[in-house]
Amino acid sequence: MASTLIWSLLPLLPLGLLAGLLSGLLGIGGGLIFSPLLLLLGLAPHQALATSTLAIVPTTLGGTIAHVRSGRLTWSGGVAISAGAALTAGLFSRLGQGLAGWQLLGLQALLYALLTGLIRPGRTLDREAADREPPAVALGLVGALAGIAAGLLGVGGGLVLVPVLVRVLGMPVHGAIRYSTLAVLASSCSASVAFLADGRANGLIGLVLGGTAAVAAQWSAARLERVPEARLVWMLRTVTLVLALDSGRRALGLWLDAQAMPLQKPGSSS
Repeated sequence: MASTLIWSLLPLLPLGLLAGLLSGLLGIGGGLIFSPLLLLLGLAPHQALATSTLAIVPTTLGGTIAHVRSGRLTWSGGVAISAGAALTAGLFSRLGQGLAGWQLLGLQALLYALLTGLIRPGRTLDREAADREPPAVALGLVGALAGIAAGLLGVGGGLVLVPVLVRVLGMPVHGAIRYSTLAVLASSCSASVAFLADGRANGLIGLVLGGTAAVAAQWSAARLERVPEARLVWMLRTVTLVLALDSGRRALGLWLDAQAMPLQKPGSSS
């Protein structure tokens, strides 16, 4: 029994490494890899999204450790964005239960499609302006967006945070990625508590995926400065576009199944 369980978990390891590499480089939680994978493994949408959120916790912890060691995260900004993310993630974590699976995936598709158009390089700033941190209140409000995405849709929120931090608050892409990683860690921790409490998250799968991803995330986050900003933006836009198409396809399939069910019930009862 134990050996069968181990073999069933082995395919998760390389995908966990891939998710970790993307998490460390792009400031995302890795849910973009975790959620489709868990759906392919046969988990229901609610369980897949909850388990994905759990796996995001160790993944973003690995990236955050590397960013803290770099000395480019401040306590004031970190506390503000983390508090906003954790608070709204806890508040919105139970609202997703009232949505059908196709509605959750449909909202994901719309979010990813919107972000594909929003992600742009940041404004050209001088050195002093680039190092200036946005007000704590602004960072807290942006962190709240990540919490809503994590609690309601089961995604870490990094793909929401990076464009907003760059386009609205004027942060450089590299700095936005660091703060995004920290905020996603806070939001996924808060949402995971609710998901574990109500039984939606699969703890074993979440920890195997997240633990593997954490190693890769710490490695890639430590090398973030070596990647040009234009390449990071290109990677983010590619990821959001692919995810929009995939989530939309899955949402449409679930919606068509839901429409077909009432037609099957009269025949099955006769």
